[in-house]
Formats: sequence, C-alpha cells, structure tokens
Amino acid sequence: MPIIRVEMFEGRNEEQKAKLVHELTESFVHSCGGTKESVQVVINNYSPENWGSAGQLVSRKTKAAKDS
Repeated sequence: MPIIRVEMFEGRNEEQKAKLVHELTESFVHSCGGTKESVQVVINNYSPENWGSAGQLVSRKTKAAKDS
C-alpha cells in the first residue's frame, strides 16, 4: 500500500485538497502501476509559526519581508 505524504502550509480549501488527492493518486497509478484503491494520501497542514526555514520561523520571515 503506497502512502503519499504532503506537508504544506494551511490555507487550502477542501476542494483544492480533493483535487490534489485525486491528481496525486492518478499520477502514482499511471507512473508506478497498482490500483487507485491501494493509494493512500495523508495531508498535514502547518501554520507558518510551526515551520522553520534557514534558521528562522517562516512567520517571522514573511512578516519581515512585508515590513521592508
């Protein structure tokens, strides 16, 4: 059973997530074979204050970019 994990910032609506799940599933089956029923997709949403990049919280990097 293949599992596709997606980690991204929060903010997408249910329709966008449904489209993502559908397209990832279709692409996996097309590329690797198997059945749609065997593919699992897990989406984890994070807020920018819970994600770090280049030694900083993304929320602070975004705020600094807006302030300059």
